[in-house]
Amino acid sequence: MLEHGRKGLRARGVVGVIAAQGCALEILPKIDVPGEDDAETTGNIRRRLVHMLAVALDLKIDAGQITALDWQRETLLEILIRLFSEKLVDAVRQGMPRRYVEYEDDLPTLRGRLNVTRQFTALAVEPSWLACRFDALTPDIALNRIMKAAVSRLSRIARTTDNQRRLRELAFAYADIADVPVAALRWDEVTLDRTNARWRELLNLARLLLGERFQTTSAGGSDGFSLLFEMNTLFEEYVARMLRRALVDTNLRVVSQGGRLYCLETDRRGLFQTRPDILIKRDDAVVQVIDTKWKRIAARIDDPKQGVSQADVYQMMAYGRLYRCDRLTLLYPHHRALPGAPGIQMSHRITDHEGRLETATVDIIDSSGFTARLAQICNSASVVEPVSH
Repeated sequence: MLEHGRKGLRARGVVGVIAAQGCALEILPKIDVPGEDDAETTGNIRRRLVHMLAVALDLKIDAGQITALDWQRETLLEILIRLFSEKLVDAVRQGMPRRYVEYEDDLPTLRGRLNVTRQFTALAVEPSWLACRFDALTPDIALNRIMKAAVSRLSRIARTTDNQRRLRELAFAYADIADVPVAALRWDEVTLDRTNARWRELLNLARLLLGERFQTTSAGGSDGFSLLFEMNTLFEEYVARMLRRALVDTNLRVVSQGGRLYCLETDRRGLFQTRPDILIKRDDAVVQVIDTKWKRIAARIDDPKQGVSQADVYQMMAYGRLYRCDRLTLLYPHHRALPGAPGIQMSHRITDHEGRLETATVDIIDSSGFTARLAQICNSASVVEPVSH
């Protein structure tokens, strides 16, 4: 995750927070955002990063929450804790989800139905007790256990007074829910339907804060933690979701991490499976392959390669051949050093082929026009027909 250089530490494609006792290291992406000073610039970068996370995780953050957040002073972790705890407090006030669970108990009066096997074996000498099987409505279910585990974890991490106060209130509300270790949580038992759909966002946030991206480490007598995101993956998920919005009223559809064709075949087995970041399809035909890259494209006008790696070009050549696609796009974030506007930067003809490989950039600073810019990149070399309703 971190590279130790001569003058300091360098993050290797990740952002987030690493903390140990008494100190924390916040890693933010390189985004060209406006700001009069370092604090304002840092706050704007956090705002854009949280926006990307919200889109990738399908979270709805209203304007009031965005305005109330202290972007300049709170770290990314404290911001995520605040979003989670505020949403969870609102949800709990409306009522915890409950469902019927089957219980077995020995009671003096019949409740539910009789467990005949136990009654005439274990309780044969105790006729005053009845072996009962019954359904009871309880809040002690998998979804609430996940929420309690998240509250318990975050209570040990939160540093701001407001976050600590909300988490204490939530801990009291979940006092009757069973404590389950994070590794033993039953995510597969959570069922979301129309009665509890409002918990979907909280479940996504809890998965983020408790899942595989969250690492707890310890050394000696001190504990530490880290919450890290791979920017390549986050940028890909963000672009894919925004592309779906951009092309919603067209005859094109977006397939993320799809295709899965093999480069080689041997003994009726496939080898070296491919998973392009984004496929743009019209019906069953692939009309464009987009590979996202979270790195800065070169701004030098005397560099025809623009800093594009040879391995990336080889990969795109394989995609074009396997998916029979004539339009291949490497998509990068835009930055100020580039001389032109966001969009198609360079377009190269593929040798001995009718297809083209292009490099393109998108400006992630202004979210209001982001979908339009993505649609323009897709439309620049293909005709998109509106879908008739």
